[in-house]
Amino acid sequence: MTALADVYPKDRITLREVGLRDGLQLVKTWPDTDDKLLWLSREAAAGVAHFEVGSFLPVKTMPQFADVRVLIEKARDLGVHAAALALNERGADDAIASLVPELVCVVSATDAHSEANMRRSRKAAVTLVGSTADKAAAAPHKPLVHVGLSVAFGCPLAGDVPAGDVIALAEDCLEAGADMVSLADTVGFAGPAQVAALSEALEKRVAGRPFGVHLHDTRGMGIANAAAALSAGASVLDGSLGGLGGCPHAPGASGNVVFEDLVFLCERMGFATGIDLQALAHAREVAVGAMPGEPFVGALAKVGPPKIAWRAGATAAQAMP
Repeated sequence: MTALADVYPKDRITLREVGLRDGLQLVKTWPDTDDKLLWLSREAAAGVAHFEVGSFLPVKTMPQFADVRVLIEKARDLGVHAAALALNERGADDAIASLVPELVCVVSATDAHSEANMRRSRKAAVTLVGSTADKAAAAPHKPLVHVGLSVAFGCPLAGDVPAGDVIALAEDCLEAGADMVSLADTVGFAGPAQVAALSEALEKRVAGRPFGVHLHDTRGMGIANAAAALSAGASVLDGSLGGLGGCPHAPGASGNVVFEDLVFLCERMGFATGIDLQALAHAREVAVGAMPGEPFVGALAKVGPPKIAWRAGATAAQAMP
């Protein structure tokens, strides 16, 4: 049985590495299974403990995720937590049968994006969350159901999204049986003030549960928005190795927050991550080598961490930039 408090304790920050799922959605080439396993193993050795390892989507349309079950088994062997995306009923059934400990569902904050991404309305997407949660609760291993609220900060198809609509949608998903929700800036529209305000509003409504943010760096606001979310109560943050990623049905949705830079941000803000950045660089080498034509970005990859005591626990004087 997967307990929410054990996987995502509210009293500490959890970083989810989504490169093996969201990072591979839009790539033209992708690692073979052996390279994925090495990528996963090296990140686990670096201290990364939470991964999205793929999607349960038709192999014909998303062949890069054909080996998702192999990665789920590898994550189990490594003792790290794995999650996988399930966009429809069949995907949810396959995910539960794989014994993955966490299912990720998507509910868009606008009907326009929901129809483009899932071919169903927001209301129908929440109904799917409910049926998935029921199936998960009936399964012997009782996987978590985690809902990502797409285009929560603005939709490229419908425009502005009222904050009240997002909060109401989050409540609907939790009432339907979801264990946790995350706010997704799917196309990188948000700024720190908006992220802080929506995170604070959600913090008041989730009754002590952890909640997350899934941020994109499309317009260079990713790390600033992550800092705002951390300060406003978010305790689960997504990032992608080298900043890979994007949504096929959200025009302009390039680039997740760089996972390595997110680790550095958390440590500089005083949140211990347990992740070794030097070791993380070895995982990046695997991904870059397997996808030489894909754009990898990141400030830490260019210059490395500073030559000072920058981790949590440093004195105020040591921690000055």
